[in-house]
Amino acid sequence: MNDDAKSWGDFWANNADKTDGEGPSGCLPERWSAIEDAQKAAWSGFIADLTEGARILDLATGDGRVLRWMRDERGDLSLTGIDLAPTLPPAPNGTETRGSVAMEDLPFEDNAFDAVVSQFGFEYGDSAKVAAEIARVLSPGGKVALMVHRGDGPILEHNRNRAAAIDWAIEQTNVTGAVSKALQTPGAGPAIAAQVAAALAKLGASKFGETSPAWEIPEALRRACLMGESQGTASILETMEVIKERAENEIGRINSLARACVTADARDNLVEAFAANGHSLAATNEVSEPSGRAFADFLTFN
Repeated sequence: MNDDAKSWGDFWANNADKTDGEGPSGCLPERWSAIEDAQKAAWSGFIADLTEGARILDLATGDGRVLRWMRDERGDLSLTGIDLAPTLPPAPNGTETRGSVAMEDLPFEDNAFDAVVSQFGFEYGDSAKVAAEIARVLSPGGKVALMVHRGDGPILEHNRNRAAAIDWAIEQTNVTGAVSKALQTPGAGPAIAAQVAAALAKLGASKFGETSPAWEIPEALRRACLMGESQGTASILETMEVIKERAENEIGRINSLARACVTADARDNLVEAFAANGHSLAATNEVSEPSGRAFADFLTFN
C-alpha cells in the first residue's frame, strides 16, 4: 500500500462508525457548510439531465457523501461507489460502496455505467490509467463529471496551515516527548504531565490559534493524562502514541492533498488523458465559496 492509500485508509477506518455519510466532511472544517452547499449544487445540476434509472459510479467515494446527495434528489438512480481504503464508513441507504478497489483497476464489466463521477478523488490516481478505466466501464454516450482540487484554493491553504501547526507540536516542540518525560519522572506522574501539556497547549494556541492542532494535540495529551490516571502510566502512554500516530497520519493526508492539487492543476495532461480515450472536455466551471473564491473546478466530459 502506498503512502496515500495508507493515510486515507487509516482516516476512513477511524471514521468507519459514521452512519449514512451524515457527518461533516473529513477534509473540510465543519464551519465551511457553505462549501458543501456549493458542491451539492454542482452535482444537482449534473444529475438533473440523467435518464431514469441511470447507473452511476463514484470514484474514491469515501463516506459516500456524493452518493447520498444524489440519492436525496433522485431516488431512481443506481448508485455505486468505490474507494482504495479497505475499511469505509457504512454506505448511505440505497447505495453500495466497496473498499480496497483501485480506480486504475475497476472490477466492473465494460459499459456498466451511464455516468462516472468523482469529487476530490480522480486527481489522487494515475490520470491516464483512470481515464482509460472510466472509458471502459462507461456506456456509449455516457457522461463524466469530476470535481477537482485547485492549488490556489482555500482547502489546500487551510490544510497547509494545519500541517505547520502539527509540525510545530510533533517535531519542533516534541510535545509527546515532553509530556511522556514528565509522566515517567519519579515524583511527577499524570498530574504534573497534564500541567506540562496544558502549558504547551497554551503556547500552541498563542502561536497558531485556539482551534489549531498546535492546541488540539497537547490538549488531547492533557486529557489523556487526567482520564487515564486510574488506569496507570502504560495506558496513558499507549493513548499518547495513538494521538501522535493520528497527527502524523494527518500530515500524510495533507501531503497527499498537495500532490493531488498538482495533478489537478496540470489541466492539459488531465484533458489529454480523456481525449486519448475518446472523451472531450465539455465544460469547466468554478465552484466557489460565498466570498467568491474558487475552491474547486467542476469538469464534465462527453
